[in-house]
Amino acid sequence: MPVEFAPIFELATSEKLQLLEDLWDNIASQPANIPILDWQKEELAKRKAAHSQDSSLTSSWDSVKARIRSRING
Repeated sequence: MPVEFAPIFELATSEKLQLLEDLWDNIASQPANIPILDWQKEELAKRKAAHSQDSSLTSSWDSVKARIRSRING
């Protein structure tokens, strides 16, 4: 039996956002069910190798957040 999605498009924007958040939380609650694709594994290996060669190319999470906040706040 096909799922009917039309009623979802009739929801208010706030309800759609809540639905997205609920769906994401549900998916994230079972990380073993989220496939990691080969290209993602390759990219992670490439980044790990680059970091091993020169860790100065990386930034701490705190500095990344600070850069983002400064861009947002001008």
